[in-house]
Amino acid sequence: MNGRYDALLLVAFGGPEQPADVQPFLERVAAGRSIPPDRLSEVADRYLSVGGRSPLNARMRALLSAVRAELTVRHIDLPVFWGNRNAAPLLADAVAEMAAAGVERALAWTASPYSSYSTCRQYGEDLVAARSTVGDGAPTIHMIRRHHDHPGLLEPAADRLSEALARLPEDRRNRAHLLFSAHSIPTALADRCGYVAQVREAARLVAALVDPAGHHPHEV
Repeated sequence: MNGRYDALLLVAFGGPEQPADVQPFLERVAAGRSIPPDRLSEVADRYLSVGGRSPLNARMRALLSAVRAELTVRHIDLPVFWGNRNAAPLLADAVAEMAAAGVERALAWTASPYSSYSTCRQYGEDLVAARSTVGDGAPTIHMIRRHHDHPGLLEPAADRLSEALARLPEDRRNRAHLLFSAHSIPTALADRCGYVAQVREAARLVAALVDPAGHHPHEV
């Protein structure tokens, strides 16, 4: 194929879409980890309290449609697939679908923009396992770099933050501090990866887009 890619794979964590999905989803998340049963039960109860449904899959479907539409507008003939780590559609199913479509080389984009074992390297391991499950005919898959500093992430975040600031009364807006948050990871893991530095860099870049003069202090 002379080094070109013939498909794009969107990769996400996955989430339950109905109460019956919650337990299988959590079992996948917890596989190989020493998570106390009462902790898993607590998480299950949280999902069930909101109908047993995560918004992630719906957002990934919307992203899938948007990416396909954008490629069409740009006259780029590139099929786009989607697979999850912990919930249907699973990565192995997505890789099997690509193989059946004759895909030989694919790029994989993951929904997590930051680097750590669980948000980066583990996805690479998941892709290797998915290719192994499919066996002969599975496409070669290369992961796109982390995108914590990409304008496609930063600019929409800055737009949303600017809209939120604009809704504040002027006196409060002028005194507003900007607080950014991200998903927590274990301290021992954070000490061995670029996750924290990348989160802070993304926050700094978004704050600079919203407030170039630096009037609003920001923190993570």
